[in-house]
Amino acid sequence: MPHFPATEAPNLRQMLTGLIATPSVSSLKPEWNQSNRPLMELLAGWLQDAGFRVEMLDIPGHPDKANLVATLGSGGGGLVLSGHADTVPYDAQLWQYDPLKLSEDGGRLYGLGTSDMKAFLGLAIDAARGLSSSDLKRPLTILATADEESAMLGARALVEAGRPFGQYAVIGEPTGLRPVRMHKGVMGEAVRLTGRSGHASDPSLGNNALEGMHEVLGEILAWRDHLQREHANPLFPICFPTVNLGHIHGGDNPNRICGNCELHLDLRPLPGQNPAELRAELARRVAAVAERRALDWQVEALFPSVPPAETDAGSTIVRAAEALTGHPAEAVSFGTELPFFNRLGMQTLVLGPGDVAQAHQPDEYLALDRIEPTLTLLRRLIRRFCVDPESAG
Repeated sequence: MPHFPATEAPNLRQMLTGLIATPSVSSLKPEWNQSNRPLMELLAGWLQDAGFRVEMLDIPGHPDKANLVATLGSGGGGLVLSGHADTVPYDAQLWQYDPLKLSEDGGRLYGLGTSDMKAFLGLAIDAARGLSSSDLKRPLTILATADEESAMLGARALVEAGRPFGQYAVIGEPTGLRPVRMHKGVMGEAVRLTGRSGHASDPSLGNNALEGMHEVLGEILAWRDHLQREHANPLFPICFPTVNLGHIHGGDNPNRICGNCELHLDLRPLPGQNPAELRAELARRVAAVAERRALDWQVEALFPSVPPAETDAGSTIVRAAEALTGHPAEAVSFGTELPFFNRLGMQTLVLGPGDVAQAHQPDEYLALDRIEPTLTLLRRLIRRFCVDPESAG
């Protein structure tokens, strides 16, 4: 990287170029999972040059992963601008542009993480450009977290440590610069049935797990209908909890009775629904089918659930963001780190320049005309909560 003067981070385009060019994929599949430390070290250098105090927080049990906390100013309260430093895996052959190179074309910046959401970290640093500790009555914190796209290891580690970082937090996930105060939970569940294999010419020689799973599928779809009838929140575009059947595999050959079958499904509960209770009900329904058919069964979480989350509509951060953007706070169906930050006692809002329609897609991009409005918004939030915090009331 080129040398930059002390107390001055690189310009925004240089930071975005560096962020996109530094791979930081997180995945539950070890062959795709990457360390985030090179990216965190890049951010740490820029933030130190900009006058921030920087801490690298190791993730217990994951030596190649870390969170980064950078603070300007001192005292209690203040504002946290947060982004996850990882991306999802990518299929380079499906991209028209190099996913690891920032490319400009047609008023858009293309690259993996432009929308979701490494670019927000560069924007947060740029929004603080020129500020010093003496300018702030309350601290400004820039937080970069690990592995949001896989197991949310970074946010979970912060909760385990029990250390709050500020009174108000903005997570820069892609919301099209519209404030979001509520989202559904995210659950991934595996259902496994074990029967007995045997020669396909004689059904009495085995116990077909695939046929049992057929009955389980019917039970799950009936449960889905029940959930959608009984639970609704009109603030969400999709107002009911969803259940998606995403993956199934059973057996190994057509001339063998299927001895094992596995189903993976995605559940998106509404605020007020408890993931543990939903998993228990799923298990009860699977067990009823399995016992009728003398099959062994298992229901297991594919990853620790992300609980549904809600920040109060009357909270200070929500009111401020609504006033600054001109949009009422919304609800979305995708999960974020919001419930973990709220658990740390911060009033948390989700608000970022990207669009969720671009997330996890080939040729992910950030529109150039979103950059200046984002910088203006972030600067106004910094002024509201750090430079002139009395106005936050």
